[in-house]
Amino acid sequence: MTQFTPAQPTEIEQWRGFRERRDASLAVGHGWLTLTSLQWLPAEPSALELVPGRWSASGPGAGPGATLTARASDGVTLVSTGEPVDGTITLSLADGGSENWVRFQDTVVELAVRGNRYVVRTRDNSAPTLTGFDGVPAYAYDSSAVVQASYTAYPTPQAVPIRTAHPDVDDLVHATGTVSFTLGGTAHTLRSEQQPDGSLKVAFHDETNGHSTAGWRFLVTGQVSPDGAVTLDFNRSLNYPSAFTPFGTCPMPVEGNRVGVPVEAGERIPA
Repeated sequence: MTQFTPAQPTEIEQWRGFRERRDASLAVGHGWLTLTSLQWLPAEPSALELVPGRWSASGPGAGPGATLTARASDGVTLVSTGEPVDGTITLSLADGGSENWVRFQDTVVELAVRGNRYVVRTRDNSAPTLTGFDGVPAYAYDSSAVVQASYTAYPTPQAVPIRTAHPDVDDLVHATGTVSFTLGGTAHTLRSEQQPDGSLKVAFHDETNGHSTAGWRFLVTGQVSPDGAVTLDFNRSLNYPSAFTPFGTCPMPVEGNRVGVPVEAGERIPA
């Protein structure tokens, strides 16, 4: 985008409310800003960093799943009930699933399956990414970053392989169609995912990535109209959690989902 368009006061108020809600959603206990480790579970019971006990896992759908053995004196409790873990417990998840499983002091341990492997992530409320958080940097609101687009649905969703923020994890995105629009005087077409409520999720690269913005971002639209009309507000472009922490496994955009002009709107690289 090359030309800044002044916004009307109502637009700015709505955007400021959106930004306040976004920052508040991040500044929560045991949320994305509290991640302090990502550790793949071994096949044989072994110690992990930052949390007591002996941990192991089989592959998803094989055997008991993830296993933790701890003593009551270790101070590990179940998140769901608060009861101490005294002995061996197991939990089985499907690929892509996750659950906040146990707690140790002020750290919650999330169990997840990524790339058909069990992993734990520790979430500590004393993490500097949370205690030092005072909002996500963002560009000033720009009316020219709000564009009208046309959505074309595929006959059936397409499963498209994608990479993620973690080099050991690949994923699939179920693209439901394409969204076409003009931004910065250039026409663009991106693959998108229609959500159950009728909105679209669009992940994209652009020319600001790695300079003023993170490696990629996404936005969620309002509902698509029956004739395929939809509004893309790039002022509401958001960072994935992996922009704030090295312990994310967030999906990258589908290959080719690139806006070929600088999108100087939305969230910037976190401080």
